[in-house]
Amino acid sequence: MCTAISYNSESLYFGRTLDNDFSYSEEVTVTPRNFPLLFRKQETINQHFAIIGMAYVCNNYPLYYDAMNEYGLCMAGLNFVGNAEYKKINSDKDNITHFELISWILCQSKTIEEARNLLERINITDEAFSSELPPAQLHWIIADKEKAITVESVKEGLKIYNNPVGVLTNNPGFNEQIFSLNNYMHLSAKEPKNTFSDKLDLRKYSRGMGALGLPGDLSSQSRFIRASFVKMNSAQYGTKEESISQFFHIMNTVEQPAGCCVLDNGKYEKTIYTSCCDTENGIYYYTTYQNRQITGINMHKENLNGKELIRFPLINSEQINMQN
Repeated sequence: MCTAISYNSESLYFGRTLDNDFSYSEEVTVTPRNFPLLFRKQETINQHFAIIGMAYVCNNYPLYYDAMNEYGLCMAGLNFVGNAEYKKINSDKDNITHFELISWILCQSKTIEEARNLLERINITDEAFSSELPPAQLHWIIADKEKAITVESVKEGLKIYNNPVGVLTNNPGFNEQIFSLNNYMHLSAKEPKNTFSDKLDLRKYSRGMGALGLPGDLSSQSRFIRASFVKMNSAQYGTKEESISQFFHIMNTVEQPAGCCVLDNGKYEKTIYTSCCDTENGIYYYTTYQNRQITGINMHKENLNGKELIRFPLINSEQINMQN
């Protein structure tokens, strides 16, 4: 279970939480411009845009969870179990597996419109990466500084939705997620007024009562509503440091503490990491469950004309700054 948001402040910030009961030892991974990107049914792309993001690198292939390219286009894949449906090979389309999709889009698109042009020709296939890694049921959010879209491969085919809130969680489908906001149009960041009855002397007894009814549970639908409300009402700041801090504060509202979402096998989900892409400067920030300090990796400090992946294992031990 995960949450992703696109947040415009003085520039675009994009990121997500990864909530799960286990980790693949993912790493922040830079794919430089000359690293050969192999695709199962398409020709290898030897020269392309540089990419940075969180990935599980398997057999020297970056399986990205979320990433941005050097032009600030961002993309993340989130679980969509029970609804995602991938297709068999279609000779009339560009056949791309679900695990190749982020690399395929980000390696050759600068904007949402360019990504849309690629998506119009894509057939997402049901091929597994390997016998140990069967197809993951996903849907995706893509964002640039102007807009965001959601992409879903379902029984009816490939669906592309405009995403005006710039938020995505898991189930149900995006059209149902966005429709559900109609049930919460009465929520406000401002103080409430008594519209219950003019015959009753009802009055506020606490600050923040304008948002009474905002879901607080960890379900994907509730996280979508909560993240949308918090993001859409979030204060805008003028400096990058303030914007990055605000982004992580927004994401904190949908984090999962260990033990609060217990699975049938007795394990529990937790927020393994939270990411924030600074698209203007090409910096990928993250925190982990064990390390609340924000860590940043600047793609432009690496050799983006190289031919090998550049990998940064996550810092998982708590970093505490003692002031005295």
